[in-house]
Amino acid sequence: MIEVPLHAVAHSRAGDKGNRLNMSLIPYRAELYPILAEQVTAERVLELFRHRGATGCIRHDLPLLQAFNFVVDEVLEGGVNGSLNLDGHGKTHSFRLLALTVRVPEALLRR
Repeated sequence: MIEVPLHAVAHSRAGDKGNRLNMSLIPYRAELYPILAEQVTAERVLELFRHRGATGCIRHDLPLLQAFNFVVDEVLEGGVNGSLNLDGHGKTHSFRLLALTVRVPEALLRR
């Protein structure tokens, strides 16, 4: 097993609806889906965004797509229309998710 940033084994897209962040997480290889399911939990994602005021996170597993959808509440400082922040959009937050580290078999790394 080797520890790598999540972006080495998966990609993500993110969006927002009000003060709620919505992020997909899609492994590059099907064999990585159960490994990520163990390690990238809703609790771990909530901790990643807690400093921004996040109050909850739900992970929706999509096994037929071999993907995950995370919904993080209260993370966008009011959202695009309610925030004085320069970027209250959710789209940039997938990069933070992809910085998480995970442990994967070295043979499954995308080359």
